[in-house]
Amino acid sequence: MKIADLLKENKYTISFEVFPPKDTSKFEDVKSATEEIAALKPSFVSVTYGAGGGTSKFTLDIAQNICEKYDVPSLAHLTCVSSTKETVKERIADMKARGIENVMALRGDIPADLIDADRSGWDYSHAIELVRELKESDGNFCIGGACYPEIHPESTDQREDIKYLKEKVDAGCDFLTTQMFFDNTLFYNYLFKIREAGITVPVLPGIMPITNAKQITRAIKLSGSFMPQKFKTLVDRFGTDDQSMKEAGIVYTTGQIIDLFANGIYHVHVYTMNKPDVAEKIMTNLSSILGKEL
Repeated sequence: MKIADLLKENKYTISFEVFPPKDTSKFEDVKSATEEIAALKPSFVSVTYGAGGGTSKFTLDIAQNICEKYDVPSLAHLTCVSSTKETVKERIADMKARGIENVMALRGDIPADLIDADRSGWDYSHAIELVRELKESDGNFCIGGACYPEIHPESTDQREDIKYLKEKVDAGCDFLTTQMFFDNTLFYNYLFKIREAGITVPVLPGIMPITNAKQITRAIKLSGSFMPQKFKTLVDRFGTDDQSMKEAGIVYTTGQIIDLFANGIYHVHVYTMNKPDVAEKIMTNLSSILGKEL
């Protein structure tokens, strides 16, 4: 099923994100975790892609397995940073051959060893170039794109950020997923602004459960996310106790999702990564709203 079609339905849904292993030795463990998440029957499962394409085969292996074994739609990430056009075309062909129909088109993070490199000769500078290539291919893909309620870290300001986002959507994005945020007001304000700018495709809010205090530093580094005071208070109180912090983090995430549902947002994407216990707890907390029994 194409995700764009799923997002047309006015029923509450949850999707989850997983990531592939970095090497073959961890593949079976990661595959098992992703299968546990798929067995919960989320609306779809998103499978990330390592920097520079290092996990491209694992991404497709996991995405294909989820679809075929659990009949759950999968969204395979594809990044283009530091890749050649030839390499990207090969990966697009591989997706088509495996029956992948949903693709998350991303520029991707620049590998650490290439941050200071001369990028003038690179085939891809922005995700929009990848979106166009996917649209022009014969894969008939449903294409997703990323957006940033708190501004892309490389943008001058939010107005510029939204301008480029509109160009990306016009190039062929069928839906968008936001970077993580911890204050829903930021999302509601952002949604208003992009709608005013003429961006009408579905927008999935991206929520990350913080289940241990160490995640916070990484989350801020990755996204620059604003941490509301009530969340800081939660961390101050429970952050030193792993089990308490995990429970509190799941409850906070559940509250965010319920607030989104209550304000007319039907579809929410959760960055649970490879944590089936966290995914299950969130689904259980929302089982009556979602109409699912676990």
